[in-house]
Amino acid sequence: MTEPTGTPETPERLPLFHDDPKLRRRRGCSSVAGVVIFAAAFGGIAGLIGGEIAGLVVAGVIAIPLLYVMFYNLRRRVWLEGDTLIVRTWGVRRIELTAAERIDLVISDVRGTRTVSLLVNAGKRRKVAKVDLAVYSGAGGRELGILQLRKLANALLNNTEANGLVFSELLVAQLKSEARGDAAAERPLYRLASAAPAGKYIQRFTMEAVSRFVATLD
Repeated sequence: MTEPTGTPETPERLPLFHDDPKLRRRRGCSSVAGVVIFAAAFGGIAGLIGGEIAGLVVAGVIAIPLLYVMFYNLRRRVWLEGDTLIVRTWGVRRIELTAAERIDLVISDVRGTRTVSLLVNAGKRRKVAKVDLAVYSGAGGRELGILQLRKLANALLNNTEANGLVFSELLVAQLKSEARGDAAAERPLYRLASAAPAGKYIQRFTMEAVSRFVATLD
């Protein structure tokens, strides 16, 4: 899919996601297979107890919401256009970073892979967006590009409602660390991911917690 790069009247639209069609197809196929196996297992148990109809009903009840969540995540795309986040799932919504009422740093842990994200809440229904900043597994991983991090930092800097300055400083510290050639384990986002306690699927760091961490950085 070709996205507009911007005009003199419209800011450049930057993708805030890693788009690998082959990886996306592979993830989709493996997710569908996992859902089918999971639903079939529970449907089989229900079928042994209540008969064939009960087994099919249970399998459907389990499979349908799981497939919905899977396709929702596969369709999800986030772009930055000036100070605006553009989020696409089943539809498209726009969220002004400068007007967000709350910003949190969120770390999710799935089978040892930790994702560091910003959760932006504009205070209105459906005006919430999650921006993945980095994904780490072991001693390495992948991070948003330098241009994306810089543009995000600039946009967050203008948010006074949710003290976006703190998150902007975090991203600037990440950029400085990359410019110095620091290894992944020495970069701020990796350090935050490592500091999160194990055993929790998702953890939220408030602005106050991020502020304390940023104060310790060079």
